[in-house]
Amino acid sequence: MPTEASHKLIPMTDFVIEYYSNEGYADLQTLKLMKNYASFLRQPLTLGMFVPVDEQGNALKEPKNYSSWKSLDHNDGKRNDNNGFEEYTQYQKAERNCMFEDFKIAYNGYSVVRIEASYDQSVELSFNKSDLMSPAFPDVEALTVFDTIYLTPGALKVIGIKKK
Repeated sequence: MPTEASHKLIPMTDFVIEYYSNEGYADLQTLKLMKNYASFLRQPLTLGMFVPVDEQGNALKEPKNYSSWKSLDHNDGKRNDNNGFEEYTQYQKAERNCMFEDFKIAYNGYSVVRIEASYDQSVELSFNKSDLMSPAFPDVEALTVFDTIYLTPGALKVIGIKKK
């Protein structure tokens, strides 16, 4: 579940207005942030932005007891000696590549993968298995029609936003 400090995906115009109202002027750092956000919004949507996927782009199944395993301090993703837990570390690495928080697979069929937001089941997307792209939403910016889509720390890092 997203925290109060989570950043929501917003349209570019809202992003620009929000940053100008807080800063009052456009320095080079603010302009770079706006360029990064615009580039982020232009990215084509892929399944791996929402759920962990393997190197071929296929959705990974969450390992058994993954939440418990991940909550242990020594499984912070910085260790490389997780012998016997390769499936867990592969899933954890793929999870860090996701750009949007708290999505789960609702249906994984022969030709389509359907996902939904854990926090709002009305936020639902489908991806073709042939190209792993969404036929309804061509890029990240198209997702701004939804009120609540939260960005992961990885997405914030790509944009250049430092989480407090």
